This record gives sequence, structure tokens and C-alpha cells, in this order.
Amino acid sequence: MSKQVTPPPPGDKPGSGNPPPPPPAWRHWLLPIGLVIAFLVWLWLPTLHAGRPETLTYSRFLSEVSAHQVKSVEIAQPGGTSSGELSNGHNFTVVIPAQAGQPMLDQLQSAGVETTSATESPGFGSQLVSWLLILVFLALPVFFWFRLSRGAGGQFQGVMGAGRSRAKVFDEERPSTTFAEVAGYEGAKSEISEVVDFLRTSERYAKAGAKVPRGVLMVGPPGTGKTLLARAVAGEAHVPVFVVTGSSFVEMFVGVGAARVRDLFTEARKRAPAIIFVDEIDAIGQRRGGQGAAVANDEREQTLNQLLSEMDGFDPTAGLVVLAASNRPEVLDPALLRPGRFDRQVTIPLPNVNERVAILGVHCRGKSLQPDVDLEVVARGTPGFSGADLANLANEAAIFAVRDGRDVISAADFGAARDRIILGRREGTNALLPEEKHNVAVHESGHALVAALSEHADPVAKVTILPAGQTLGVTEQLPLVERHMYSEDYLLTSLAVRLGGRAAELVVVGQGSTGAGNDLAGATELATKMVREFGMSATIGPVGYPEGGSVFLGGGGPGLSSRPFAEATQAAIDEEVSTLLRRAEIRAVDLLREHREELDGLVDLLLERETVDGSDVYRLAGRPDRSAIPSASPMEVTPHRTAPAPRPAPDSEAGRLTGYEPAAASPEDNHRTPGPRKHAGS
Repeated sequence: MSKQVTPPPPGDKPGSGNPPPPPPAWRHWLLPIGLVIAFLVWLWLPTLHAGRPETLTYSRFLSEVSAHQVKSVEIAQPGGTSSGELSNGHNFTVVIPAQAGQPMLDQLQSAGVETTSATESPGFGSQLVSWLLILVFLALPVFFWFRLSRGAGGQFQGVMGAGRSRAKVFDEERPSTTFAEVAGYEGAKSEISEVVDFLRTSERYAKAGAKVPRGVLMVGPPGTGKTLLARAVAGEAHVPVFVVTGSSFVEMFVGVGAARVRDLFTEARKRAPAIIFVDEIDAIGQRRGGQGAAVANDEREQTLNQLLSEMDGFDPTAGLVVLAASNRPEVLDPALLRPGRFDRQVTIPLPNVNERVAILGVHCRGKSLQPDVDLEVVARGTPGFSGADLANLANEAAIFAVRDGRDVISAADFGAARDRIILGRREGTNALLPEEKHNVAVHESGHALVAALSEHADPVAKVTILPAGQTLGVTEQLPLVERHMYSEDYLLTSLAVRLGGRAAELVVVGQGSTGAGNDLAGATELATKMVREFGMSATIGPVGYPEGGSVFLGGGGPGLSSRPFAEATQAAIDEEVSTLLRRAEIRAVDLLREHREELDGLVDLLLERETVDGSDVYRLAGRPDRSAIPSASPMEVTPHRTAPAPRPAPDSEAGRLTGYEPAAASPEDNHRTPGPRKHAGS
């Protein structure tokens, strides 16, 4: 049960402007209680005035009949209780035995007694059920009238409770989650906890003239802990917290969303100071139609308009803070994001390496770990992982340990779990033919050797030709640092590394294969961004035509529907992209031809071991080992996958591949680490 805040004593201070509290809920029982009392009185009053009948024995009854003292008698069924009236007006009851028969009737007739026969009447229980049914049918219309008339200020407030808010209230029975259980994100926690502290000790801020923010919007990729932070707020705050999802406002009835918004803020004002948390606010806060759009009485727009009015309208109310979470801030209405409604926007990005260590420590509580498990090493190998991904990683590692009949998790379990999440499940039945296995080894050796021989490439950590999921081989690179900006040299080297697999096939086999389809798609996308968005082309010049797309959900969004450049510019862009890719391929081919002996040695080693560490790659390439990274250096996984050949179906796309691509250079990537993405291989 949530306690209501006691109103302050009356004084000279002006009122807060909050609506008066509604009448107590027990008033709803007055009508049914009154009906029950009236029914009982109706049954009791006739017995109050009726005289108590006198009970006669059968012998005395016969004597009274003989003395002509019986005026009338109503004979019940044989063996039942008969009743009648004496000549003096008193009532009586008598039990006439079944053996009396016709002689008694003759005696009654000769004495002039009015004789009647009573049929079997229903019992008290049957009468009670009948009356209850009648009362139910009478009370139902009254009940619905009462429900429909409740809250006359809102026409949808009482329709079967559809207009009532679906928010959960946390006050005395708060969740057990606290800020101490939210690992990392110290900046985000400080901003949110400051709002909680403002509500708890508002007098401290009032002395400095500070006002509490009306709203705090948490934005970030999925799985980064936005809802977890809200649960921590509910666990830490000593004020009521209303928790509701954006999708719970809109249903099939028109106007229900606006009514629920009104009801939510009305209930929150009664308990002010309070916090309202709206999860997935983009469900109701999407951008309204702009200029030229058709005017529509849209239900979602009505709900948004009511939310805007409640947060900062004509009659604002102090003491309420709205927390909201969304991973689609680009679709929110500008009126919702302005100061006065959401004064603060807290970005919760993907965790860095130190935060991943702390998050893994939280998710490994209660799990037995072997001494060889170093959470810092695990964290360095999981860039782009959100908090939810890390929780899944710890759980998958525990599952791998159970499969091996152990209850203690080893470092190998974390490695297998990471490969399972990134690449997919490794199937023993997905065996390659000898020729295919050799081609995959050549392809992956090309990726690894080009990366090892390039100065600006990320260090190689592992190369494997074991099929997993829809990948036939993987080359993992672990960067020295978590990058936020990307130089042109780094991007050109990345193109060469991506095309290293195809280049190795051209050098060793003499022809390409479908295994390079995914590499070509990723390299083309990266080269297109370099030319069209980053101005890394002397022909096109310093211009940028970004495609846009979602900020946190990935995918890049659809292509430009209305291109801001001419067809000639598009042709020039295509030519520059092709030039970049051809130069990268030539660079990779030249490197591999120059080091053909090292390439053949790495291919043979892969065919023998199937999995080769980065140190062996650098040893064969004759370069210093850069795979051993100090524990303080964060890392980032960049597998290059060899895709299986497509099925021989016309116009069919090859299987979908899930994994990581090289650090994508895009405007939004300047402030975040790339995460898992899906691409098509061919």
C-alpha cells in the first residue's frame, strides 16, 4: 500500500494548486449496504406485529373441535404442521398424524370448522435466492450508472476503468535495486541521483534558488541499463515512484490515452513530491505531422498533447519529476524535448572497458570462477557489448560449464560463450570438404597476414577455420585502444584487410569465391562513407551526404529518397568508391605476393591446428608480436568472416551472418563503440 503525503497545516501560505483529494473509497459500499438493510427490515417487520401462534397437541385439538372452539384449520401434508384460528381469534398450530384420515375430516365437518388443504410452500432458502436474483437485476443498472457517472470531469474516466492509469506505484514497498548495484555509468547516476536528492532535500537547493528539473530523458542503445537505473531510483527514493510504459496509454478506445495521462498526473499530484517513470516514451512521444501534413485526430497525438500539457501547461504543478527512457530519440517530438519539459537528456552509451569489468563483476556474483578467469581480459574481448549482452555472456559461460559437468566456470567457458554469441553455435555436422577447408584457410590467412604486415591495422588475436553458425572462418583483431575518431590511414588499411581474404584467393587459387561476399559488402559500405560522408576523395571534395538513420538501433536507415546531388555526382561517387576498393585490393595482393612463403606457412598451420593464435601469425610474418596487449589497454573484436556459398536458387540471397565488422566510421560512432550488426554474405 502506498502512503499519501500528509497535507501541511493551514496558514498564511498560498495553496499549492493541487486538486482536493477525492472522497474515501468506502462510500461505494453505502448503496449496497442500504439495500441489504432494507431487505432484512422487510422480512422482519411482518413477524414483529404478528402474534405468536399457540401450539396444541392433537388430543387438545380434538377437544377444542368437539367444544366448537375451532373456527378454521389449514391441513398440511400428512405428518406436517397444520395451522388455524380459534374462535377467540388466537392462532394455533398442531401436528395431525397421518393415521387420522377420513374420521377426523368428518368430525371437523360436523363441528362446522372451515377446512382447507395447504400445498407444500417453498422454504426460506428458495425465497431468499429468488429475492437475491431480483435484487441483482435491480442493482446492475444502478451499478453501471454509478460507474459511468464517477469522475464526471472526464468522459472516459469510468468506462469499465479504461481511463485509469496503468502505472505501478512504489512507495513503502520499494524494489531492492539500488545505485550500488548499477555498475559503471557514474556520470549518469550522479545526474539522476541529483534529481532524487532534490526531491528528498529540496530546502538545500531552494536556498540557492535552484529549481528541480521537470524531466530527465535517458537515451542510449538497447540493453545499456536505462530501465535498471529507473529501478534503482525507485529503490533509493523516499518519495512515491509511478512506473508506466509508453504503450500502456493507447488502446482501442479513442481518448483513452489522454485520459490515462490525466489520471496518472492527478494521482502523482496527490502524492507530491513524486517521480513518474515512463519507459519507451517513443511509443507516445513520436514527432507530430509537420507543415503540409494532413490534419488528423490521431489517438497518439492526443495522448502526446495531453502529456505536453501536463508536464508544462497552463497550470503546472511543482513537486513532480518525469523520468523517461528511449533508444529512439530521433523520432521524439521537439516540443517534448525542450527545456521546461525534459530539461536534461542523459546519454547512456555502451560501457567502456572499465565499466564492462564492473558489470561483469556484478553478473558473476554467486558464480564460482576458476583462478584462470580474469574479468579484465574478458572485458577487453567484449567491446560493443551492452550490460544485457554481458549478463548473457556470464550466463552462457555458466551453461558451458554445466555441459562439461562442472559447477566452476573457467576462462575457456567465457571464450566459448563469446564465440557462441558473436558467431553462433559450432555444429559438428557442418564439416567442410577438403577443398573448401583449404580455400577457407587461404582466405583467413590473407586477412590475418595483411593485418599483421600493415602498420595501421589492429593487432591480430586469433584465426580459426572452424565453422560456427553461418561463418566458415574468423579472423579476430583486438585494437590497442577503443577508438572514437578514425584517420584516413586507418580506414584505408581497414579496406585492405577486408579485401585480404579475396586477395589471398587470387594469389594462391587464382580466382575468387563466394566467401568474400560479406567482406566486399562491408568494404563497399565503408568506402562509400569515406567518399560521400567524410570527404576523403580528392575528386568529390570536402562535401558530405550522410544517409542518416537511427542513432542507437543501427541499420543505417534507408537510402536517400531525394538525393541532394545530381546524377553526375552519383556517378563520380561510384567511380571513387570503385577506385578505393581496387587500390585496397592491389595493396593486399602485392603484400601477399611479396610474402607468399609466409602465406603458405600460415595456411599449412591453419590446416594442421584449425585455430592459430595471433603470436603465431606475427612469428610467421617476421613482425614484432602485437597480440599481447597490456591489461590496461582496451580491445575491440573485429572478425572477418568467410561466408558459405549460396544455395543454387535463382535470385536468392546468401545466408544472413551475425558478427562484428571493423570499427564503422560514421558520425554517431564518434561517441560510441560499435556493437553487433547483421550483414548479408554471398
